Amino acid sequence: MNTDEANRVVGRPLNRVDGYLKVTGGARYAAEFPVAKMTYGVTIQSGIAKGKIAQIDTKAAEQVPGVLAVITHLNAPKASGEEGGGRKLQLLQDNIVLYSGQHIGIVVADTFERAMHAASLVQVHYDEEKPTINMQENLDKAYLPAGKIPRNEPPDKSHGDVTQGLAAAAVRIEQTYTTPIENHNPMEPHATTAVWQGDQLLLYDATQGIFQAQNKVAGALGIPPANVRTMSYYVGGGFGCKGSAWSHVVLAAMAAQKVNRPVKLVLGRRQMYGPVGFRPATIQQVSLGATREGKLTAIRHAGISQTSTFDEFIEPVAKTARMIYACPHIETSHHLVRLDTGTPTFMRAPGEASGSFALESAMDELAYALNIDPIELRLRNYAEIDPDKKLPWSSKSLRECYRVAAQRFGWHKRNPKPRSMRDGNYLIGWGMATATYPTNRSPASAIAQIMADGTAVVRSGSQDIGTGTYTVMTQVAAEALGLPVDKIRFELGDTQMPETPLSGGSQTAASVGSAVHLAGNEARNKLLQLAVADRASPLYGANVEDVIAQDGSLFLKDKSSQTETYARILARHGLKMIEARADAKPGEEKQKYSMHSFGTQFAEVCVNPDSGEVRVTRWVGSFGVGRILNAKTARSQLIGGIVYGIGMALMEHTVTDPNWGRVVNADLAEYHVPVNADIPMIDVLFVNENDPYVNPLGVKGIGEIGITGVAGAIANAVYHATGKRIRDLPITLDKLL
Repeated sequence: MNTDEANRVVGRPLNRVDGYLKVTGGARYAAEFPVAKMTYGVTIQSGIAKGKIAQIDTKAAEQVPGVLAVITHLNAPKASGEEGGGRKLQLLQDNIVLYSGQHIGIVVADTFERAMHAASLVQVHYDEEKPTINMQENLDKAYLPAGKIPRNEPPDKSHGDVTQGLAAAAVRIEQTYTTPIENHNPMEPHATTAVWQGDQLLLYDATQGIFQAQNKVAGALGIPPANVRTMSYYVGGGFGCKGSAWSHVVLAAMAAQKVNRPVKLVLGRRQMYGPVGFRPATIQQVSLGATREGKLTAIRHAGISQTSTFDEFIEPVAKTARMIYACPHIETSHHLVRLDTGTPTFMRAPGEASGSFALESAMDELAYALNIDPIELRLRNYAEIDPDKKLPWSSKSLRECYRVAAQRFGWHKRNPKPRSMRDGNYLIGWGMATATYPTNRSPASAIAQIMADGTAVVRSGSQDIGTGTYTVMTQVAAEALGLPVDKIRFELGDTQMPETPLSGGSQTAASVGSAVHLAGNEARNKLLQLAVADRASPLYGANVEDVIAQDGSLFLKDKSSQTETYARILARHGLKMIEARADAKPGEEKQKYSMHSFGTQFAEVCVNPDSGEVRVTRWVGSFGVGRILNAKTARSQLIGGIVYGIGMALMEHTVTDPNWGRVVNADLAEYHVPVNADIPMIDVLFVNENDPYVNPLGVKGIGEIGITGVAGAIANAVYHATGKRIRDLPITLDKLL
């Protein structure tokens, strides 16, 4: 029985099913749930980066009317910041200060304003120590971590002999590229509402992983995970920073238990710089060797990034170098330097975004050194199989991506000589880069119910972090069930629903979509079996392969008159609904194939030669990302990734005071991100790609590939325009003057 041809719901550019709720204010975020007897928590943050709290005076704060508690290390309940997986937390268990902005207390009051005022009255005296803040000054302390980088890969990895490959090269590029600390700035700040009901804890949390938050909080408090229910119906952006349960989530639960009332804790914008992660600064050394004909003989990509003194996070900048180009000798490594800062975390395409800037800039430098077109150089080193894993690709459309994007962009008109293209007094530069991101998938489950009225409810405990999960899962369910989209209600965001993975690593569509697809198929097949086994049904005795499901009815493909509705089948059997559960998980396919999305980024920049101001004036991106679930939301995701990359290339830079460890531009007035005036029309092209191996739906994640290659393409365009190679992000006007 096949519904694809009959329904064809997946892929259509449907409007978001949750759009009405969002524009009318009906979509409730973590801080917007009405709870009786609500109180408000405000955290107190450390003013130093390293040392101990010698004295903390809370008397004035405690005397503010409406204040219910001031919790510090002197009176906090027992908790463990190392239990439950994920990041190591600071939960007021001692007087040690590990970084500037660390939560060292929490005030709870009956109004937010009173809590804010009381928090400002707390006086803290420290025994201060000199912090280690600057990574560049501490490179002699860099070490190879014992842990793994994402997808359980070792931090250092090589094949062949890179030293030999570089020695044999006719042309070599050996350069250092750097990227700064960057901070997430989702529209919705981190927020948690904690409600105790006896020994049961209900959390409304702004999170990318409700099950991860459940386990972390339960572990920290020493209670069973079943006693913690986490709910997250809508998330106002995450980009990685909400992928971990941070200290404030547990502190909200601790405070609610202390005052025996619900507590809402929302971090201020400035409080989001430090205690909830950031993209770490990196120093990347890239060496490329090639023959005169442009064949790579060696690739070395060595990355150094920062981590905290108490935890370990690896930014896997060299992962892309392991697989993107065919080369007999490849060596990659990742080292860390411990600093007195908060722990870094995932930020959109962690590793790949920063790493592709360095690698794709180096490839452009090699193209100029060889006098070979940058696209041609990449084609001469096109990897027909994964050079790292020695496996065939499950699918790869990169060659076609180069072709269609170059044609749309008009690349053949490019004069390769730097400073050769102008528009009046302005310098025009064209640059390109390759984009790639791994195709990830984790175990996920879903339940599908076909109801007696002919509608369906599908549940899976995932998250919608703004990417359109509600919408695409509604489409997947509709197609699998043979029902119109308006007859489907897809529900997510509750740990009482079937378990799913974190919404990160571009894996939600593949993981949750596979489970929804299988659950919908199973529910529809159960209904079909009822019909063909029922003598009262016009489909009695039919071959199931001859039955089509469409618009809530079953009928024979050659005899459309022999039909009946889902509602009629259920009514005749006295059933209120029919239900099916599916548990989808990866099989052996990753042992047989290497799985990645691929794409290309083409940028045009306009540079003012007098001021050094850079403007991106045109963009074309093409992508081979498997089956598209929704043409509109997919395009939006890729545009969003490109905009994010433009910010990375030209603006974003967290400035840390080298003496105090404080972030000095901790707001959207000083931490610059792109606005509409900074962004040109972005042309996104999809290359049709059928991948039968990645998952039952044939989809590849698209949330992160859009940012990869963007900074590299802009850096290459800036060089073409100006003749100046900027290897240190962001590319600001002072570096061009």
